[in-house]
Amino acid sequence: MIDLLYKVPDHVAVIMDGNGRWAKRRGLPRVFGHKEGAKAVERTIRIANKAGVKWLSVFAFSTENWGRPEEEVNAIMSLLVEYINTKVPHLKRDNIRLRFMGRRDGLPEMILKSMDEGEKMTQDCDGMNFVVALNYSGKAEIVDAVNKIIKSGVSKIDEKDFAKYLYIPEMPEPDLLIRTSGEKRISNFMLWELAYTELYFTEVLWPDFNEEEFLKALYFYQSRERRFGKVTV
Repeated sequence: MIDLLYKVPDHVAVIMDGNGRWAKRRGLPRVFGHKEGAKAVERTIRIANKAGVKWLSVFAFSTENWGRPEEEVNAIMSLLVEYINTKVPHLKRDNIRLRFMGRRDGLPEMILKSMDEGEKMTQDCDGMNFVVALNYSGKAEIVDAVNKIIKSGVSKIDEKDFAKYLYIPEMPEPDLLIRTSGEKRISNFMLWELAYTELYFTEVLWPDFNEEEFLKALYFYQSRERRFGKVTV
């Protein structure tokens, strides 16, 4: 089916939603949904890389998620450490570079250590970039960029220059955003970067997201005519 793709987005962003509801429907604790969600991440990395996507970014944990029950937050953090520690060799084997974006202040030391090791191990990979938004907020990213500009002493700036102060300046704006579980909002994710992104919403819960569902999103993207505010002649 990948052979049928004629227009592949350079950057696909994903809001992975529905882990808790997936577990609840099965009478399981929410942590089981997050464990199954991690498997969906692996599937998505594999098919995105196979399809030729150059950047894949996922919204793993927002600054607002700290308000969830402590048990769930601790479980998510432990899963993140486990994932980084066990899957980074596979990313390196497949020439995939691991990146993180978000505020590092307030993250547990074990998370910071795993993040640094994962980025260091894959820093020479020049295939697909896999970006994990962790302790991330779109509003915070813009505020942090403004503070960097003020600190640098720049008094006047345009949109192109402003982007240089974002968390990963070289990261292209997403061509396609996928959100699972039926919710139709961007939830403070990449507020600056999503200005002209194609938005794809699916009812599928994130743990059930598979190759077929990812390809549906790519076929949707193929059908879109991206005009960026202009008109087609």
